[in-house]
Amino acid sequence: MELLYLLFAVLAIIFLTTKLKVHAFLALFIISIVYGLFAGMPYADIILSINEGFGGTLGKIGLIIVLGVIIGAFLEHTGGAFAIAESVLKLIGKERVTTAMGIIGYIVSIPVFCDSGFMLLHPLNKSLSKKAGISIAGPAIALGLGLMASHTMVPPTPGPIAAAGILGADLGLVIAFGFPISILAMIVGILFAKKYASKTEIGSRLDASIEVEKTIDSAPSALKASIPILVPIFLIVLKSVLNSGSNGWDNAIMDLINFLGEPIIALLLGVFLCLLLPKKLNYDMLSSSGWVGKAIKDAASILLITGAGGIFGKILQNSGIAETLGQLLTVYNIGIFLPFVLAAALKTAQGSSTVALVTTASIIMPMMPALGFETDIQKALVVVIIGAGSAVISHANDSFFWVVTQMSGMNVKTGYRLFGLGTFILGVTGALSVYICTLIFV
Repeated sequence: MELLYLLFAVLAIIFLTTKLKVHAFLALFIISIVYGLFAGMPYADIILSINEGFGGTLGKIGLIIVLGVIIGAFLEHTGGAFAIAESVLKLIGKERVTTAMGIIGYIVSIPVFCDSGFMLLHPLNKSLSKKAGISIAGPAIALGLGLMASHTMVPPTPGPIAAAGILGADLGLVIAFGFPISILAMIVGILFAKKYASKTEIGSRLDASIEVEKTIDSAPSALKASIPILVPIFLIVLKSVLNSGSNGWDNAIMDLINFLGEPIIALLLGVFLCLLLPKKLNYDMLSSSGWVGKAIKDAASILLITGAGGIFGKILQNSGIAETLGQLLTVYNIGIFLPFVLAAALKTAQGSSTVALVTTASIIMPMMPALGFETDIQKALVVVIIGAGSAVISHANDSFFWVVTQMSGMNVKTGYRLFGLGTFILGVTGALSVYICTLIFV
């Protein structure tokens, strides 16, 4: 019966968030309690699971999410993200606009949300397409898929961080696997954009904006803008690498590296480094009504959804479903593809990659031992394949679908044919890459 209740719970979450437009936090919270009641859990255990699930999850990753959003806000408002984009264009060459936009999107979406990244880069995308004399369809799809690749599979974007926290995965290993796998998926996405999407002739609904030049003039250098992103990633990966094997480093130095490599401290350093980006630091930027205040408000919804996902996972864990479902699934030998299929189903049904990541991680978490995902490498690969699943498929219930199509002048049918299909290819490529990694490293 627990399996039947789980099926109904997932369907209810999808129904509430898609048909009734209920906020994902409320849907997850309510369904968690209802599931606990139907599973026959004692009332005291349900309350304990709520407190432990919400508090424990946010205790691990709440601050990380907030700090990541603050870094993204500074890069967006100072024009730092745009400066990085311009630098990549110069490196690659403006004649390869589609490839360049895919790579730019990939880099920018690490600290900046997909919707914001696309709107930020669209004027540049359009102007470059016009200069090159090509349809905007190819570069627009490449940009969208590049943004999606890092947004779903590479920390410190909130979704992968949340999934890693819920599953207890080592964040450094998630980054170490997430980077090459998402880059491979991005390359396949760019090829799809160049070989297929670029053949569709469309024009943009927006005129080229002079704001592009203004942004470039007031932005920090690309190198300077990259520092708040690269330093935290370097510290987190360094800690993970040095602790994965024996090393001859002095204990005091290792203690310092372990401290600085903790994601909370590393991202806090990234926030401090962001203070170097504005030409003139105005302390109103740090106020409740400034960039920081608005970033924290933006993070609130993510925090609530993440915490509610933690409640759902803890309820499932304490209900005893893990052993039952684990035994059932091992019979079918779905293996590493189970979290991918579940994440893809949730993403396709309700539209949000972050919700798909958090909800799938919450469902999979109590099953991890039964499914045989117990080592650090296995946990990291599960996080990445959930991220790959959360990219499949972007369509009309996804706000990012409308950003890409409306900003690029695509109608709905064209959007499904180009961007919807592109996200499917992106996600499947990521999943197959993870599967190959399991054959090599596990």
